[in-house]
Amino acid sequence: MSPEILIAQLFIKTVLNNKAIGILAFFIIGLFIFAMYSGWENFETQHEMKRKYQAQSRKDWLDNPDKHPHRMAHYGNFAFRPKSSLSIFDFGMESFLGNSIYLEAHKQNSVNFSEAGFSTGMLRFGEISIAMILQTLLPLLIFFIGFGSISSERENSTLKILLSQGVSWKQLILGKSYGLIGGTMVLFIPLILTFFIVWINMKGTNISLDEILRLLLIIILYSIYLSIFCVITVLISAISKTSKTALTSLIGLWLMLTLVLPRVSQTIGKAFFPTPPKATFEMQIDKDITKVGDSHNPQDPYFKALKDSLLAVYQVDSVQKLPFNYGGYQMKIGEQISSNIYQKHQQKLMTIYEQQNSLSKVMAFFNPFMAIKNISMSLSNTDFRSFVDFQEQAEQYRYKMAQAMNDLQIKFINNKSKSSADKKQIINKKHWEHLHEFEYKPLNITQVFKNEFVSIAAFLFWIFVLKYFINVLSKTLKAI
Repeated sequence: MSPEILIAQLFIKTVLNNKAIGILAFFIIGLFIFAMYSGWENFETQHEMKRKYQAQSRKDWLDNPDKHPHRMAHYGNFAFRPKSSLSIFDFGMESFLGNSIYLEAHKQNSVNFSEAGFSTGMLRFGEISIAMILQTLLPLLIFFIGFGSISSERENSTLKILLSQGVSWKQLILGKSYGLIGGTMVLFIPLILTFFIVWINMKGTNISLDEILRLLLIIILYSIYLSIFCVITVLISAISKTSKTALTSLIGLWLMLTLVLPRVSQTIGKAFFPTPPKATFEMQIDKDITKVGDSHNPQDPYFKALKDSLLAVYQVDSVQKLPFNYGGYQMKIGEQISSNIYQKHQQKLMTIYEQQNSLSKVMAFFNPFMAIKNISMSLSNTDFRSFVDFQEQAEQYRYKMAQAMNDLQIKFINNKSKSSADKKQIINKKHWEHLHEFEYKPLNITQVFKNEFVSIAAFLFWIFVLKYFINVLSKTLKAI
């Protein structure tokens, strides 16, 4: 048996016989069970609520009586963001982002009703999720287990004996690292398997291949993440003169990686790439629409020219003589203009958000916590990109709804009608069925890889960096 394996086995036995570590592990297991239960309860409640109100919104739409299609366009509809089943694992940004949006003609509303909006300020301190426990508490436990892995050998003068017996520094570092990784996996594997079983029972037979791949990637990447912290712990213990120095350094590092750097990166991102106030954003959209063409302004130059061109093409002297409803046609062009302008401004705003978030992605090369946090949320469909995707799909549905109603007006409403309030100008309610119910399609695993390429690359970077430090320190470390 190689020296690395012997050292690892001895270290694992020492860890398992340590009662203090057992108490800490028991505490983490309790929190894990609580997080899993609360996550499941929250998912069931939110999922059922959104399903109920989405069905109610659809029913209300279909129950509308015969009426003018433009009135139906203004009646509007609702879109609810479904909760991902993997949100049980990682809450991500779910509580801070809205989950429903009111869809109506001529106007792009924002997503509202976030859980944070109905909660106290305590939510700012974070929520206890499975991901949070694995990302922050388990690395802290690793630090407490391994801070004396090599430094204690130096203090007890057993380090010189080990080295004098032919054990190299590289074998010692690798052996202690393997042992710490093995001890960590003794806790991690049962926990993640428990979650896996609970999640499968919750989903039943309704499990897609995409979801299975996401969960497998979560298990693999968290294993790599925890292994990175194990190696960091052993390396710091190896360069520390005493166990006290090693523990102090590791606690400081934990605070820096999990608390300080993430908040600093967010603050810097907002400072360098500020977002405009909501009122300014909406005012600029209205201003640009007025410049291009306002379909609600009878004196608008663009639509006046449009009307004159149509009259010339059809060789008539009034819109009442056109073979289609001019009001509906005007609303359709106006909707196209306003939607294009909104998308242009929305894309600029999303670019600013992407620039803000890009700093946290780059920080993953300096902080493995940021790497696992970003990719964990993305795999759980609880990240900002998933929220934006829902917003984009909802806007596509809104535009389709408005234009469908405009097409009905163009086709079925005659030009004698001067107002949608005219009770004679109505169409059969069966036309409302032609608009299909809103159904959100989450991002697939390929898109997740594309969005989180930097985070995945950061994991590979950390593996090579730690391998490099093991080789360098193996040649420079001293027993005293």
